[in-house]
Amino acid sequence: MTEQEFRKLLADKGFDEPVWVERAPETQLDNHVHSFEAMALITHGDITIFTEHSEKTYQAGEIFHLQPNVPHREEFGEQGVRYLSGRKESA
Repeated sequence: MTEQEFRKLLADKGFDEPVWVERAPETQLDNHVHSFEAMALITHGDITIFTEHSEKTYQAGEIFHLQPNVPHREEFGEQGVRYLSGRKESA
């Protein structure tokens, strides 16, 4: 999916204007939750998201989608990760 296609998808689904996020290589974020729904397009590197029920690695061109209040942790690969991230606040 291209950046423009992703931006349109976010807008169509009611997400806020997306922001760029970059994380350093081989680092991680410990368990946490977001009060908002998150959807992001990976543009460089990779990210592995661990939830209570799954573990999935997302690479360039793939989209991850997390619902609000889902406990998870994140690990970033040897190149780090860069992604375009949209948020949608819970009603």
